[in-house]
Amino acid sequence: VAIKKINLHGLREKELKVNELMVMRKFRNPNLVNYLDCYLVDKQFWLVMEYMDGGTLRDVISKTYLSEGEIAAVSRE
Repeated sequence: VAIKKINLHGLREKELKVNELMVMRKFRNPNLVNYLDCYLVDKQFWLVMEYMDGGTLRDVISKTYLSEGEIAAVSRE
């Protein structure tokens, strides 16, 4: 599993994260990392998700060159 730790300071940030959680809980997709569970630990919200080997999408994007067609295919999926 992977755990995303979300700091609960700032109302606006919290609202955005709660919206993200609600969408993740409702939908499952084989092309996305799926929600498993969540916990409140001290002043952090821990979001437990499937582990995806290979790093974050940010890592892949910053280290990989994609052609326009490849970007279109990834976006479509």
